[in-house]
Amino acid sequence: MAQTPTQGNPTQGARGQGRGQGRGAPRGNRGQREESDLLDKLVHINRVAKVVKGGRRFSFAALVVVGDGRGRVGYGTGKAREVPEAIRKATDQAKRDMIHVPLRDGRTLHHDVHGRYGAGRVVVRSAPPGTGIIAGGPMRAVFETMGVQDVVAKSLGTANPHNMIKATFQALTNSASPRGVAARRGKKVSEIISRRGTGSGASAARE
Repeated sequence: MAQTPTQGNPTQGARGQGRGQGRGAPRGNRGQREESDLLDKLVHINRVAKVVKGGRRFSFAALVVVGDGRGRVGYGTGKAREVPEAIRKATDQAKRDMIHVPLRDGRTLHHDVHGRYGAGRVVVRSAPPGTGIIAGGPMRAVFETMGVQDVVAKSLGTANPHNMIKATFQALTNSASPRGVAARRGKKVSEIISRRGTGSGASAARE
C-alpha cells in the first residue's frame, strides 16, 4: 500500500529530469560554443593622460575587432586603467554590436562599396579567387575576422584607425546580396544575376 502513490504517477520524476536536461543544458552549451568560435584582433591601443590636482593620471583606450569568420563582424572601444581591462571592455562591446555582411561564395563581397566617416574614406572591391586580402592596417583586421579571403581595399583619407574602422563598417553596411536585392525589388535572383553578368559583359565590350 505504501508503493501505490509512486506507481500511480510514474512519470513525475521523469518529467522533472527531462525538463532540466532538455532545455537548460543545450542552450548554455550553444552560447559557449558561439563565444569560442569568435576571432578577435587588437587594432590599436592608446595611452591617455588626464591632468588632475595631484599630477597626471594615465589610462588606456583599446580598439578591438571581433568576427566569427562567416560574415559577422563588429568593433568596439574600451577605456580602463589597465590594458587587459580596456581590451576586455572593447571586446564585449564588439560582440554586442556585430553586423552580418553577405559574402559571395563565402570568400568575397558581391560588389564594390564605398564608405566614409569623418575624414576617413575607403574603397572596398570584390576580387577573383586567389587574390587574397590586399588591405593594410585596421582594414585588414576587419576582413580577416569577418572571413573574407579575396578583397582589394584602399584608404583614401585619414590614417586614424578609429575613422578607418568606422568608414569600413559604413561601407560594409551598404553591401547587399542578389537575394536581398531581388526580394526588395520583387524579382527573381536569376534575373538579378543575369543582369549583373550582362552589365559586366557590356562594359568589357565597350573597353
